[in-house]
Amino acid sequence: MPSKTNNKETPIEVKINKWDGSAVKNALDDAVKDVLTEKFNYQESFALMDGRLALCSVAVGVAMFALLWDYLNPFPKSRHVLIICVISYFVLMGLLSLYTTYKEKGIFVVAVDKTKNLVWEASSYLQKYDDKYNLIINVTDKKTKSFRAASFTKSVANFIDQNGVVLNDLIENEITKIHNSVLSEKKDK
Repeated sequence: MPSKTNNKETPIEVKINKWDGSAVKNALDDAVKDVLTEKFNYQESFALMDGRLALCSVAVGVAMFALLWDYLNPFPKSRHVLIICVISYFVLMGLLSLYTTYKEKGIFVVAVDKTKNLVWEASSYLQKYDDKYNLIINVTDKKTKSFRAASFTKSVANFIDQNGVVLNDLIENEITKIHNSVLSEKKDK
């Protein structure tokens, strides 16, 4: 897959520690994202991540306000404001946890096909001490609000060679199969 290239237009080899589960998962996720955004030319949407960033920004703002208020009005005077800020911060962190658990759901890329009004969401997981990479791709049609999903579970050895090099061509083939099967489901309906 010539998506990751240097100035000479040769593919850059992604090499990872094949025994590090999170590095393996992240490298495979990046390869899937590259296929959706570069091969199929879908535009990546950052709205999901922006929600998390907004919650974090508000929480940091509350903490900064508490720090400034305590600096201007030393502790005994600032007690009530600090209590409100601390409670607000913990509420915001709780909302952030709920957001990442129930809204993001492990989604690492949201790609939008503007020509067909489709939104592609990819999420994955890799259990600790397991070699099975689980990828779930959800497709939502913006017009009809219809929803389709496809997934696969394969060993990471199918996508990473002995030296820890990610085999982008094999990932691209697998994602292309899923992509075409989801699009053919839409035509059948």
